[in-house]
Amino acid sequence: MTAKTEVTDWSVVAEAFSRTAEKYDRLGQDNPHLTRLRQKVYDHFLRFVRPGARVLELAAGTGTDAVALANRGLYVHATDIAPGMLARLEQKVRDRGLEGRVTWQRCSFTDQGQVRGGPYDAVFSNLGGLNCLPDLRPVIQGLPLALRPGGAVTWVLMPRVCLWELAALFTGRFRLAFRRLSPQGTRAHLEGFHFKVYYFSPAETLAAFGPDYELLAVEGLSVITPPAESVNLARRHPRLYRALAWLDDRLSTRPPWWGWGDFFILSVRYRPEGV
Repeated sequence: MTAKTEVTDWSVVAEAFSRTAEKYDRLGQDNPHLTRLRQKVYDHFLRFVRPGARVLELAAGTGTDAVALANRGLYVHATDIAPGMLARLEQKVRDRGLEGRVTWQRCSFTDQGQVRGGPYDAVFSNLGGLNCLPDLRPVIQGLPLALRPGGAVTWVLMPRVCLWELAALFTGRFRLAFRRLSPQGTRAHLEGFHFKVYYFSPAETLAAFGPDYELLAVEGLSVITPPAESVNLARRHPRLYRALAWLDDRLSTRPPWWGWGDFFILSVRYRPEGV
């Protein structure tokens, strides 16, 4: 992973995601495709953590994952920089009576030294929250401040290659087809704000973790099924969707397919030398 000198304006990112928090939750309502993707992430993550484990979540958003993991027997400390997202997270936790299992804190994933309650048994981040960074290494370098030795890290990131986006070539949408391939990132627009999104392959992500982390598993997410924001295919054509999902499940754990989806899931275990 080459060093990049661009600096992200986190106040812009925080405001953009705060303003879209309600839409973000609406996207997940009655959405069988997104429900399937999240369940695949949870099944993957739960292979590497014990019941009752304490989890630090980075870029927690509106708390959908924090609530789901708490309902599966984990204790989650959810962090995010967007106050609008955290407000919805707090409301979900209170509505479900999960205050004893989910705590929250406004904190950037680049400031893990400020995180309360560590060290944690695992660090989790879902659906590309970390793709707002041009370089993952500052977050990785901060992990020992919050993660106990032997703890697991599971991140869901957007890779450089997405087969569904490359297929846009056939409809003449060249910018969409190639947007992930730019080493300078892609300019994103959200709620009137602009910021950059960056993409990482599984191989360069694993290399960024370095020798203190051992690989547990890599898995593609939506390699054959549509991207996460797709709603209509699963609803309108359930038989076709089930067939695509069947094939997706069989290819997504194999190279190179695991790096060709809308996302990939990568899990490592923290094994510092001498510990």
